Amino acid sequence: MKLTHPLLSGDPEVFCEFAFLFVLLFSVHFTQALDAVPGALVPWTTYEAEDMASTGACLGPGTNPNTVEWESSGRKCVRLAAAGQYLEFTAKAVANAMVVRYSLPDAPDGGGIDATLSLYQNGKFLRKLPVTSKYTWLYGKYPFSNRPQPTPRNFYDEVRTKDLAIRPGDKLRLQKDPDDAAGYYVIDLVDLEDIPPPLARPAGDNWLCVTNAPYHAVGDGRSDDTAPIQDCINDARRLKKNVWVPAGTYRLTADINNLLEITIQGAGMWHSTFVGDPAVYNTSAARRVRFNADGSNLHLADFAILGKLNYRSDTEGNDGLGENFGTNSSISRIWIEHTKAGMWIVNSSGLLIQDCRIRNTIADGINLCVGMRNTTVTNCTTRGTGDDGFAIWPATYRAHRFPPGGNTLTHCTAQLPFLANGGAIYGGENNRILDCRFEDVSYGCGVLLSGTFPVGTNSISGKTRVQNCDLVRCGGYDHTYEWRAALQLCLENHPVAGLELDHLNILDSLSDGLSVISTGKLSQATIRRLNLPNYGVAATGRHGLWVRSDANGVLTVSDSTVVEHKSDSTSFTLDGDTAFDEPQRRDKR
Repeated sequence: MKLTHPLLSGDPEVFCEFAFLFVLLFSVHFTQALDAVPGALVPWTTYEAEDMASTGACLGPGTNPNTVEWESSGRKCVRLAAAGQYLEFTAKAVANAMVVRYSLPDAPDGGGIDATLSLYQNGKFLRKLPVTSKYTWLYGKYPFSNRPQPTPRNFYDEVRTKDLAIRPGDKLRLQKDPDDAAGYYVIDLVDLEDIPPPLARPAGDNWLCVTNAPYHAVGDGRSDDTAPIQDCINDARRLKKNVWVPAGTYRLTADINNLLEITIQGAGMWHSTFVGDPAVYNTSAARRVRFNADGSNLHLADFAILGKLNYRSDTEGNDGLGENFGTNSSISRIWIEHTKAGMWIVNSSGLLIQDCRIRNTIADGINLCVGMRNTTVTNCTTRGTGDDGFAIWPATYRAHRFPPGGNTLTHCTAQLPFLANGGAIYGGENNRILDCRFEDVSYGCGVLLSGTFPVGTNSISGKTRVQNCDLVRCGGYDHTYEWRAALQLCLENHPVAGLELDHLNILDSLSDGLSVISTGKLSQATIRRLNLPNYGVAATGRHGLWVRSDANGVLTVSDSTVVEHKSDSTSFTLDGDTAFDEPQRRDKR
């Protein structure tokens, strides 16, 4: 008998069936592989300043908190201080938009300065980038001051520019020219992106346009468009229609309300922008860019919110997006900067937050707070936030409409907060952090699981999972808690139970890799497949896995590689297998 491979049988139907099966299996495998990669899938390419050709001074890697190097990606950056100094790099792909993360000096009495930075392409001057330090430089301890004093933080801001024409191989240069008047420019990184053109107005007659009669929003960034946009929303609600916001810059000087049972659709986060008025922004919380949700079936998509907030006061409400999204709501492709919190959401069930960017806020990036249930935050990024990048906190300053729990952070990336943590769960049942990346968290934890806050239902219960996450250069110095671990279980005020931690990479931790602290009891807690090869890259006397003397409970570790461990508590049990069979050792970088 002769055996013939189906691909060699000459039967085209057999060949096609086999080929289809192969493609299907490959597609499934590829999709699964992609899903397994921690962090958000982003459309930009990042170029680190320290990797560029430069005549400036490379700073770092930083080892001291409250320095610009400490708040830099990879703890490295480049300083341009003299006229003619530059950074230059080669574009790897087509791009038409750029983001530069930079730092300028503060004004002598605080309040910041404005300046320009020169952009060249292939040796030819292209444009001046407007840069400022009016939204950076905070001092002292939380909630911070704008008056110069020791221990500064929040050094970095970002400038975004579009309508470029960049080709692979182009040389791009950032240069301090003689008329670029800031005393110095510190550059951390550059993002290049090929953004799509503005979206077209959706088809059909179910849309009211904010720029059409009778509303006549101008969208020039100078005219006050608050009333026209609110009127358009009110009419759309009454007529059961939706709101279209074409490309433009819409200045707002008051809250946008009556947001429920409606879709507000922009032309894209690079094209439709709501911007605050700096003349009134810091005079009253009611004069900011603030979209207040008030119920279900609300869908916000494809626009940017650029605030003007330059101080922190937690007695004032949050700007950006907030309040109650009820049920069956979504937030998609929104870019938020320079607000207090980017999103502070309450009393919502089944909310989907996807593909959003939060940058340079004074407080949290996205906080799922009072009464949040079964909400998913996916493929979102935060950078330069002034508190947790992503937080789940079932506080009780108002009544819970839904029992808190079942919320998921998935495929998200948090980078470079200047206070607190990358991702944090402060209570509730069955919450999850999956497939996420936390990077350069130099003032707190990459991931914090904690009952810290006395306000709220902060017991962690059910099955709380952190799975398939990378924590890179985390575990920084908190001015209240001192050194935080890259991953910390803080048992303060409330017990923590039912933790399932699986497939975690904790790399180049600045201090401890993983720690268990405080007096609440830890129970039913397991860690599998933990990879912790080193620790203490910026602090001495730390540990790979450390149980503080006040800890109470049991933690089981299996199938893991932990470079070193130490338990100082007689009331805590570390169970494990090969993770603790080897002699303690330390890999100090």
